[in-house]
Amino acid sequence: MIDKLETSTYLRTMGRRLGSALIGSFLGVSLLLALSAPVLAGAVQEGNAGQEGCALALQKLPVKGKITLVDCWSPDCPPCVRLAPFLEKLAQQRRDLAIIKLNINRPEVQAGIDWQSPLAKQLGLRVIPHFLIFDPEGRLTAQGPEARQQVLDWLREAGLLNQ
Repeated sequence: MIDKLETSTYLRTMGRRLGSALIGSFLGVSLLLALSAPVLAGAVQEGNAGQEGCALALQKLPVKGKITLVDCWSPDCPPCVRLAPFLEKLAQQRRDLAIIKLNINRPEVQAGIDWQSPLAKQLGLRVIPHFLIFDPEGRLTAQGPEARQQVLDWLREAGLLNQ
């Protein structure tokens, strides 16, 4: 014979466990969406936050299924700083485009552009902003002057720059 008290206790316990599992799953999915939101929402991402100026694996930067624009910049580069809001607007308008910024300056370099950083040396940088463009499959399609021209074309097409 089934005891009503045992059944009631069992159902309450299972309900709590199921509720916890559902809440955990919901929080997990919410966290995943929050972490991927910049790519989904068309925002500009910091590609090397906390590791500014360090060399990195460039093949890990492209976002699958999107054109990926990598902007190598420095907070001490006036053209880079002036360009930033335009890239933000471009990212909002172009859902097919992921924009990732790489700060070439190491944190300990307090003044000027850090041309001696491992990242600047890895990329052979002599001029910034410096752009890399990857296709949706992650292949590098343009960099340097060719990529800069493509960025200018995209900004003009989006109505963000005068012709």
